[in-house]
Amino acid sequence: MAIATIDPTDGRVLKTYDPLTDADIETSLARAATAFETLRRTTFEQRATWLRAAADILDAERDEIARVMTVEMGKTLTAAKAETAKCATACRFYAKHAEQFLADEPIDPALVKARQAYVRYQPLGPVLAVMPWNFPLWQAMRFAAPALMAGNVGLLKHASNVPQTALFMEDLFRRAGFPEGSFQTLLIGSAQVEAVLKDKRVTAATLTGSEGAGKAVAAIAGRELKKTVLELGGSDPFVVMPSADVQKAAEVAVTARCQNNGQSCIAAKRFIVHTDVYDAFATAFVERMAALVVGDPMDEKTDVGPLATEQGRRDVEELVADAKAHGATVLTGGQAPDQPGWWYPPTVVAGLTKDMRMYDEEVFGPVAGLYRVNSYEEAIEVANSTDFGLGSNAWTTDPAEQERFVTDLEAGAVFVNGMVTSYPELPFGGIKTSGYGRELSHQGIREFCNVKTIWMA
Repeated sequence: MAIATIDPTDGRVLKTYDPLTDADIETSLARAATAFETLRRTTFEQRATWLRAAADILDAERDEIARVMTVEMGKTLTAAKAETAKCATACRFYAKHAEQFLADEPIDPALVKARQAYVRYQPLGPVLAVMPWNFPLWQAMRFAAPALMAGNVGLLKHASNVPQTALFMEDLFRRAGFPEGSFQTLLIGSAQVEAVLKDKRVTAATLTGSEGAGKAVAAIAGRELKKTVLELGGSDPFVVMPSADVQKAAEVAVTARCQNNGQSCIAAKRFIVHTDVYDAFATAFVERMAALVVGDPMDEKTDVGPLATEQGRRDVEELVADAKAHGATVLTGGQAPDQPGWWYPPTVVAGLTKDMRMYDEEVFGPVAGLYRVNSYEEAIEVANSTDFGLGSNAWTTDPAEQERFVTDLEAGAVFVNGMVTSYPELPFGGIKTSGYGRELSHQGIREFCNVKTIWMA
């Protein structure tokens, strides 16, 4: 895939970039190693000053960078502005809390026969971040903010269709005052990733993306004995039980499925509804999905813009067509418009069975799968009958049932009576083929630290 900005509303190539040469990459890696020696010796107070400055820049330039994101991958301008604001919030969160999160942890010296004993968290060095296009600023920032506050150096290999957003990230931290080379964007293709990851100056890697990409990076890092954090795909269940506020659940379900044009790992994708409330939920959900406005992502009235890539639209079309061919019913949507660009309407598909690809595969677009179940046990069986385990949603007002869902749902997060989202205050990540490790909160900042034991006689 070429490194280029391609307008997803009409497929026009707006700007192209040449990938870095081997010599360019060597220069960047040398600069990263030098920057680490400087950054790791700075104080938390100094890093916090720079990170707050980055947040101020994001606030001041919110509209400009939001417009770039919308042009590059098609999210609505309203969503892009919110994403930029969220990045500023994350910067301020880690500027405020990083020192506390990484403070020395004392151990009772009597237990280990020492005069003094404690745990110290220290940065590892340059970390390679392989990031996707769907939240081009936020997903890179939720790595960058904690990594830089810990004293690590960032090397960003962003998705090839968001190069302008990627270059903005590097420029942002430079202007904020971080030492030269503390955060660099590497405009490289996927074939160049292995050489970078194998370089001895790169100490670890984090990847958000597909299962295939995660396995590839993990395999390389495993051979090189380097730490990795992987946040991969998701096919989150959204379970609605008889005691739920059905109308509220249907309202939230639309946002949970179609935010970011349906292109989110933690979007609710499988709507599992108890038979007692199935008809009421389905009616309300389909009506709301059909009412969404599909159009120009720059228009504030638009709810859903185009998908980010031509291949992404093709993948969605094939999954829906396969479901229909095997007997599923399309309740709304289900047909791409005959016009330039990579558009696909909000769609609801019912009657899904195990012989349909949609039952097992992630649908990365505004397409919801609707399932009818007869009991709590059946709901859990369907919810967990996937190789993914990122997020999950449960709608019930029964306290005992809520606790059962918290225990039984196989996922990295369970949100009860609300949609899955990410907060700097909460750890984020999955299980099974959705990956391993955690981002955000104190767990995230410690992922790329040497947890060093100190013992003194």
